[in-house]
Amino acid sequence: MKRQSNIELFRIVSMLLILIVHIDGASLGLPQPLGDIASMSSRDWWRLIVESISIIGVNCFVLISGYFGIRASWKGFLRFTSYCLFYSVAICALAGVIVALTGKFADKWSWDLMAESVMVYTHTDLWFVPAYLGLYFLAPFLNKSIESLSCKEYSIWLGAFVAFNLYAGWFWGGKFNPTGYTILHLVMMYLIGRYIYRFVPKVKNLGFYSTIAWVLFTAMILINSLYGTSQMAFAYNSPFVVLASISFFMMFRSISFSNRIVNYCAASAFAVYLVHKNPLVWGQLKSFIEFLWSQLSLPMFTFAAIAIVFVVFVACVIIDQPRRYLMRLLKL
Repeated sequence: MKRQSNIELFRIVSMLLILIVHIDGASLGLPQPLGDIASMSSRDWWRLIVESISIIGVNCFVLISGYFGIRASWKGFLRFTSYCLFYSVAICALAGVIVALTGKFADKWSWDLMAESVMVYTHTDLWFVPAYLGLYFLAPFLNKSIESLSCKEYSIWLGAFVAFNLYAGWFWGGKFNPTGYTILHLVMMYLIGRYIYRFVPKVKNLGFYSTIAWVLFTAMILINSLYGTSQMAFAYNSPFVVLASISFFMMFRSISFSNRIVNYCAASAFAVYLVHKNPLVWGQLKSFIEFLWSQLSLPMFTFAAIAIVFVVFVACVIIDQPRRYLMRLLKL
């Protein structure tokens, strides 16, 4: 399938948002104002606003899979596994070399960790990797079912599934999917993406209305974080997060252009996640972000955070080139 640069740009932006949400909430933590807005500092506002904007990243990334559809195959499974293995093993091996040569990070590395680096689906801190594999295995069943449904049937059953997921999972904190860090939530976003592809036409000026909708739903995420708890406000299956994700996707779907650089960089977007969230990398990056937060003024930290996002993304695209070359040699 020919790459659509508007969707590939959306893939890049989605990964940038994932990186931002890790720099913000995952590194700095989030305040719990619980309606006491007067007591909030400028740094509290900064963290909540940034989190409200960037929390949609994972949902957006899965919407792309749903929109294009996962064409599951054993070759595809090997490609995805090799992708994850390459960075898990390479980063752990590099850390081992650093320990051997300098003695640094000796408390964070062990031969057991090296052995576990090949078990990317069971011994990992990257929850998305095994969850996405589960979605990958389910995709053939989902695709066959989807193709057999009419628009009316799909709308009814998807609506029921989404309502159940949001109400019983998000609102009541059901253990099957309280915050969206589950295969079930990925399935829901995948089904929404397929629905958009099959039944939602490209309408003139839809991008304008989608932009307005995204702003409104992002505002609702922020309001929810002010008067509720961050766990509910920033859950991936929050109705406001889901609707903001869809609106954001529709903004990009409404445009059309072709750009080789965008397509080229987008092919390495997932490497950004695999590299920066690897525990051996993330521990150092998180400590650095916390240090900057404690030492810099808010405007200077904002500038530094933007620089970190840009540098990490570009560095990962460059680092990913040997893997892409190796995959081409292996015809994966």
